[in-house]
Amino acid sequence: MREIVLDTETTGLDPSAGHRLVEVACVELMNHLPTGREFQRYVNPMRDMPDEAYAIHGLSAEFLRGQPEFAAVAPALLAFVGDSPLVIHNAEFDMRFLNAELALASLPPVPRERAIDTLAIARRRFPGAPANLEALCRRFNIDDSARVRHGALLDANLLAAVYVELIGAREPGLDLAHARSGANGAAGAKRALRPPRPHAPSEAELAAHKEFLAKLKQPIWLAT
Repeated sequence: MREIVLDTETTGLDPSAGHRLVEVACVELMNHLPTGREFQRYVNPMRDMPDEAYAIHGLSAEFLRGQPEFAAVAPALLAFVGDSPLVIHNAEFDMRFLNAELALASLPPVPRERAIDTLAIARRRFPGAPANLEALCRRFNIDDSARVRHGALLDANLLAAVYVELIGAREPGLDLAHARSGANGAAGAKRALRPPRPHAPSEAELAAHKEFLAKLKQPIWLAT
């Protein structure tokens, strides 16, 4: 089962107010395990960078002016994502920005039902508790010390670890190994029987044992 953990950074909170996507990153999971395949691009938003957004991710308008526009990034992004489910924290936010950018690029939207919202999962599992990414990393003892500022690729990798904890699939390795061995018949294969090996003591071993017993003082098995 292939899933894509996705995260974005933006110039603000609402694409309908003219805010744009400035970074998108994806991490591939196969059977809930990271494969090492990643996708990350910075995007030129073709507008200024508000101070509030810059304080969160540190991506300046000057830096982003040298990056490609979203329309140039979209084909590679969509090819990487394919038709896999998207694991997103607060999926409504990222999906609105992603589909707004796709619309501007004259591309079809990604259906909302493809998104698995880890924020909703966390709120169901831990009602009333903080459910942001930082709080979930603390809950599951996931090291987020490198997260001085938000970054789409770093956050996607952290979210991948959080997601595995949220769905209870942190250590699926044994099950997967069992499934693989069962699939090719190795687990049920008959082993060739070998003749039993002799284990009787030799005459020399019996003599050495008798000599050892003679040295024991008042052995318990001779007590009456």
